Order: sequence, then structure tokens, then C-alpha cells
Amino acid sequence: MAKAKAKSKSKAKANANELLDALLALEKQKGIPREVLIEAIEAALVTAYKRNFNQAQNVRVDLNLDNGTMLVFSRKDVMEEVLDSRLHISLEDAKQVNPAFELGDIVEQEVTPRDFGRIAAQTAKQVVTQRVREAERGMIYEEYVDREEDIVNGIVERLDARNIYVGLGKVEAVLPVNEQILTETYRPHERIKVYITKVERSTRGPQVFVSRTHPGLLRRLFEMEVPEIYDGIVEIKSIAREAGDRSKISVVAHNQDVDPVGSCVGAKGSRVQTIVNELNGEKIDIVEWSEDPVIFVANALSPSKVLDVQIHEDEKSTTVVVPDYQLSLAIGKRGQNARLAAKLTGWKIDIKSETDARELGIYPSQASESFNHVDEEYEENNDENYDLYKEEE
Repeated sequence: MAKAKAKSKSKAKANANELLDALLALEKQKGIPREVLIEAIEAALVTAYKRNFNQAQNVRVDLNLDNGTMLVFSRKDVMEEVLDSRLHISLEDAKQVNPAFELGDIVEQEVTPRDFGRIAAQTAKQVVTQRVREAERGMIYEEYVDREEDIVNGIVERLDARNIYVGLGKVEAVLPVNEQILTETYRPHERIKVYITKVERSTRGPQVFVSRTHPGLLRRLFEMEVPEIYDGIVEIKSIAREAGDRSKISVVAHNQDVDPVGSCVGAKGSRVQTIVNELNGEKIDIVEWSEDPVIFVANALSPSKVLDVQIHEDEKSTTVVVPDYQLSLAIGKRGQNARLAAKLTGWKIDIKSETDARELGIYPSQASESFNHVDEEYEENNDENYDLYKEEE
């Protein structure tokens, strides 16, 4: 009998040492404090004791990894009248345990079942597994919630009727149908850049939602490709995007010696072309921002030449006059150029041809004088843009 007890204690000690080693490893690898795991195991053992031994009393489990013991103690309140023997003990019975007990004290007595060690080992394993899973999910959530509004590389893993699922390494992100570019085809194992719009907690772990249409994707691509933007020398002031087709961005330089548009375009268009390629041919107009709405609206309608911009402050609107032959260029296909310019500037834009404006008596105006000194190179560039535009149509 003594040998059996010694053998049982030795086995318990070995199991406790094994559990302690596992907890220490988890603390080092997963960053889960050992005390947190021990507390969780003890709470789970209380539940396991009540479930497996059909007990309803108030108990406490003491997990001592140093000596390899897992003991269960009943906890009873010392009362004058015992209403429930599982929860209460009389003062007389309490003093038999320890003469120092008084009314209102709590008496603890060991009630560890004989085969509690086996149940305890199974419970501990389950708790550790669950806590490790929760900790990993928590760490993944913290990692990706800090990357909201950032761009990441992913691999298309699978597709269903509506969503695309993109592998980001530790987590699978959702690319909803309304965040997909209609002109793009997504194939399994294809590498794509996506913009993280939202990270949420769920019962199955963190859920990451990404986008290919968000204006933030365009902003991040320029920050990656243009050092002047990354360093803060050039700032992107606004973006108007119709994903997959055309976008406009306005930029300003905080150094008068730096050309903001040229910095974004790059030598022979190399910088902007890299971004266009990443977006599968989406056309990008880069214009210079100005605090003067007259100049800003004129710039925003690029590549069209502007003769006059009249501001209506009360309505937050403008009337823009363009040469007759560039009216279609200013408006754009299906009104796209004017629509994007309005989004970019925040002003409503009503475009008139020069002939119509003269007939209405609104051109020339005093404001038009600032647009009359256009050099030949500017006109030549806009003529080339116009020819390209007509080819696209």
C-alpha cells in the first residue's frame, strides 16, 4: 500500500514537472504568463470537479507545481444555523477543526477524490490548448489592428460567389465584392497588394477586411514609390478614385525648390507607371493643389485647358469655361473627368464651352485674365493629351 502511494506521488510529481515545463515554454514562446495559465487551470479544475463528481459545494483547487499536487478544498461559511451542509458549517463543528474559527469565517477542508489526478491532467491539457489558441488570436489581432489603413502583400487563396480570400501569412483576409475592382480577375495563388480597411474580433479569431478600391491604397502606393511623399516633402492633399478606370490626386510641395507633380511622375514617368502597373492600367492624373480654388479647379480639370473659372461661394460651385474643341476632354467619357475633378476639389463644377459662355455673356470675365497667359509648351502638351484622349474614346 505504501509503495502504491509512493508510486502515485512520484507519478504526480512527474506530471507536475512536465506541466511546469510546458507552461514555462509557453510563457517564453507565446508570451502567456505562467500565473495566468495556472489561474485558468485552477478555475477549470473546479468546474471539472463539480461536473465529474456531481458536487455543488463551494470548492477551491490548489495547483502546486513545486511538489506535484492538485488538491481540492471545500469552502464552508461558519454560521449559527446550517441551511445547506454543502455550503455552511456550524460554529461547533468549525471549532473541532480549529478552535480559532469564529462566525463569518471560512473553513477549508480537503476533499480531493482518489482519481482526480487523471481528470485534472485532461482538464489542464484542454485549458492550455484553449488559452494558447486565444493568445495566438489575440496576438494576431493586435498585429493587424495596428496595420489598419496600411497596405500589405497577400496571396489569393480561394474564391466564393462573392468574396475573395487573401492569405496574409498568419490570417486569411476577406476581400468583399464591393471592394474588388470590376475589371480585375483574381486567380488562386496570385500575389496582390491590398489595403486593410478594418480588423474585428470574432469567436473564430480576428477577421481582417481588405480592399482594392479604397483611395487609401492609391495613397499608400505613392508613399511607397515616391520618397518625397514618404519623407513629408510632398504631401497628397486629396484623392478622387474610380477604381480600375481613372483616378486623380492633388499634391503640394512644402519645399519651393521641389516640383510636386514631377516628383510623383518620376523620370520618364517611371514612378507613376509602376503604380499604374500595380493597378492593372488604371489611369492616374496628378495635379498641383492650390489654396486658391480658381487655380485648383483649373488644375483638377487637367488635361483640359481652362480659359476661366468663376467661383460661387454661397453654393460652393464653379462655372468653368474651356475652348470649344476641348469641351469633350474637360467633361470626359461619361462625365468622368468633371466628376473626378469635383470630388478632388470639393467644388461643384459646371463646364461651358467658350462659344456658349460668350452667348450667355459670362465670358470673358475679370477672372479669365489670369488664364490668358498660357505658354506654347502647355498648349502643346494639352493638345497631345487631347489626341490621346480621342484615341481612347
